[in-house]
Amino acid sequence: MNESKLQTARAYQDWMSRAFLFYRIALVLLILGAVIIPQAFAVEDMWTAANRIIKDVYSKLAAISTVLAGLMSAIAVIGAKMSGAQPKADQAWDWLKRIWLAWVIINGIGAFIAYVRPLFDGLATLE
Repeated sequence: MNESKLQTARAYQDWMSRAFLFYRIALVLLILGAVIIPQAFAVEDMWTAANRIIKDVYSKLAAISTVLAGLMSAIAVIGAKMSGAQPKADQAWDWLKRIWLAWVIINGIGAFIAYVRPLFDGLATLE
């Protein structure tokens, strides 16, 4: 019985030495890979990426606001034409004005960012 335990211990020790050898080889390959493989650098900096993301999000927002403004305008005009009382028609025309004012403000922000902001580039330097 003692012989069986000794064989089991030797087998376990052989397995552990093989596992440790595999572990050392894996670490050496990992370190060599980190040293030899060239480093990847970012193509754009944080501000360029943020500018690109903001323009992308804003273009989608402007498209959605345009579609919604058109849909809500159609509903407001139909509501104004179908209403039987003058106060309801006036209320529908007021909503139409609010819808288009909101659309002008949302798309005006984009126009300002796209056309006016580049005029100010370079003015915030300390040269």
